[in-house]
Amino acid sequence: MTPAGGALAKLLPIFKSAMGGPLGDGRFWQSWISIDDWLRATLQILGDDAISGPVNLVAPEPVRQRDFATILGRVLNRPAVIPTPAFAVKLAFGQMADEALLASTRVQPAVLQAQNFEFLHPSLENALRHVLGRPK
Repeated sequence: MTPAGGALAKLLPIFKSAMGGPLGDGRFWQSWISIDDWLRATLQILGDDAISGPVNLVAPEPVRQRDFATILGRVLNRPAVIPTPAFAVKLAFGQMADEALLASTRVQPAVLQAQNFEFLHPSLENALRHVLGRPK
């Protein structure tokens, strides 16, 4: 999760213009991780021989897409009520729509948690406030 790229970078102009809102029906799950936690987790994985196999690099609190929209709107101090139909998301974002924006993923960081990894940004609002430079 960074404004420099990926889904957040594509969504920011829409939300900043007060045209943002839930994508599709807003009910699907969205896993996410702050760029800081992703970097720290990657370093821990590379430096710890006890960690092997697949590791889910996600924060411990996935959210429904409608909640993601509400939280992003709150962080940006913009309304987030205009839903975007799934077909419009696919037209605007192409393949990224199916893979990152409309796919329901409720993933847990089980391996990281088993290794007592401490997330700097376990909640979405905290992570967005940090990466967007918008403290409470």
